[in-house]
Amino acid sequence: MNNIASLSRREALYGLGAGLGSVAFSSLLQGASAVHHPARAKRCIFLMMEGGPSHIDTFDPKPELERLHLKQFQRSGDMESAMSSGKRYFVKSPFEFIKAGKSGVDMSAEWKHLKEVADDICFYRGCQVESVNHPTACYHVNTGNRFGGDPAVGAWVTYGLGTENENLPGFVVLPRNSYPQGGAGNWSNGFLPAKFQGTPLRPEGSPILDLHTPEGISRERLRKNLDLLKKLNQQHLEEREHRSELDARMQSYELAYRMQGVVPELLDLKGEKESTLESYGIGNSKTDAFGRKCLMARRLVEKGVRFVQAYAGNWDSHDYIAKAHGSLIHSVDQPIAALLKDLKDRGLLEDTLVIWCGEFGRTPDNGIRGGGQSYGRDHNAKAMPMWFAGGGTKGGHMIGGTDELGAQAVEAVHHIRDVHVTILHLLGLNDSKLTFYHAGRHKQLSQFGGQVIKELLA
Repeated sequence: MNNIASLSRREALYGLGAGLGSVAFSSLLQGASAVHHPARAKRCIFLMMEGGPSHIDTFDPKPELERLHLKQFQRSGDMESAMSSGKRYFVKSPFEFIKAGKSGVDMSAEWKHLKEVADDICFYRGCQVESVNHPTACYHVNTGNRFGGDPAVGAWVTYGLGTENENLPGFVVLPRNSYPQGGAGNWSNGFLPAKFQGTPLRPEGSPILDLHTPEGISRERLRKNLDLLKKLNQQHLEEREHRSELDARMQSYELAYRMQGVVPELLDLKGEKESTLESYGIGNSKTDAFGRKCLMARRLVEKGVRFVQAYAGNWDSHDYIAKAHGSLIHSVDQPIAALLKDLKDRGLLEDTLVIWCGEFGRTPDNGIRGGGQSYGRDHNAKAMPMWFAGGGTKGGHMIGGTDELGAQAVEAVHHIRDVHVTILHLLGLNDSKLTFYHAGRHKQLSQFGGQVIKELLA
């Protein structure tokens, strides 16, 4: 009986290491901040619209496409598109556009709720990336490297700023049921220590495995087990001073233990007012999933999490764009508007940077599929929709612009590396100083340098 009881405790302890413990191991953060200049934002919420939303059908109207709609032409591969050559047809937007807010920013009329917070949003039309393939484009936006293997933006931020809450991970990811193309590499620590990678919360079932202490194992008993293990590991470590992995795992057990005390309450939305849940669209089948993510993002940053990334998709509308994009807009519209209002009401928006984008934009034309209302758009790396709110950005403004067809950015044009540099800048970090020595050189998020997009700053 003693052997069985001992085995159960051991399994419980190492189960903690395999589940919640591994989460903690990936989330141990520096205690000291490395802020290089006064920060405008203390934290970031990144809303990732996986699949590539169309700028032409969201925030960048193109009247010229009305005149050219379904006009056929031949393309010879003159633009970055997933299907650029051959017989093509221009495609107008199926949506009406409005001037929203006092600032009169352009917005598809499908955004029924977001228009109410238009004056808090800085719309940017000048961003360009380099890839029209989903995995490489996702990596590019999330890590700065099209080929993966590098640290995610959130990993760099937590590496630079540390944590505001020692009981929680500093970088949390709220994925869809299926991971984005490229998988967990989108929130990887890359060559940074493993403790800086993002911690994904599962969208179904227990958000984190081993979140609760196993039945029959008290917190007191678990504490004693951890103390014994720490003593043994410490003796082992003293004989191997350069094995940082063991020290990190020891710390991970401690963070896991602390997380078990605070995370269950944090993830439980029952304490929220009914009016708050309704405002996020929770309880509505169309908006419930992303509404929960947006509300959880607010709760996480409110408790000190530095960087939260929430995924929605799939925006890859090669055909039936009216139905596909229309449905997706309606699924995220109310939750996002509620998030911005909630942050503002709580005094958090001023120093919380909110970002909305996908991995690229879409073309003003397509190789039509069947005619009628079945048309959609292909991938476009030269023009993509993106907006920012809070955190020192210029609300109620439209920065940059695309050509009359929406084929490519032509005003305030910047590579995605400059967006990354700007994000770090708003958080008080200098991309050229936030480096990590790896493979013989000091590496940085922008790869080899970039510039702050000053037009976005308030």
